[in-house]
Amino acid sequence: MRIVMTADHAGVDLKDELAAWLTTQGHDALDLGTDSHESVDYPRYGAMLAEAIADGRAERGITVCGSGIGVAIAANRNPACRCAQVAEPLSASLARKHNDANAIALGASAVLIGRPFCYGLAAGGAEGVTRVIDILRNEFEIAMALTGRTSISAIDRTVIWPEN
Repeated sequence: MRIVMTADHAGVDLKDELAAWLTTQGHDALDLGTDSHESVDYPRYGAMLAEAIADGRAERGITVCGSGIGVAIAANRNPACRCAQVAEPLSASLARKHNDANAIALGASAVLIGRPFCYGLAAGGAEGVTRVIDILRNEFEIAMALTGRTSISAIDRTVIWPEN
């Protein structure tokens, strides 16, 4: 599947990581930038994602900014794009199944939540769900080790949603 990837300066690292992973999974990642941490206007990248879907260069899209909200709004100005801002796998799955979303917007500040969803989206089916569960389990185990907590419910919100 051809997946267009865009990000503003806040999302470039996550975009690059996801594009590389998608490629290893056999997908064709069309990377339209940005490619640096230099400040850019996020609406431009939401619009570029939508244009690539509208003109057939890609079937699906993933865009990343600080929160995921701005690029989703910008992408949805194009009637061909149905971009859902998501932060966890259930919303992403429902956006695809019930709203026919053809793109997602992620917040780079929600890295622990965003990564597993994209992996599941790309892999699809039962394999995708299993991978999401495995990645979430691993992320929470790391968070528990870092905080010295003994259960997932005891992890501080700051571990799941880092401030910077």
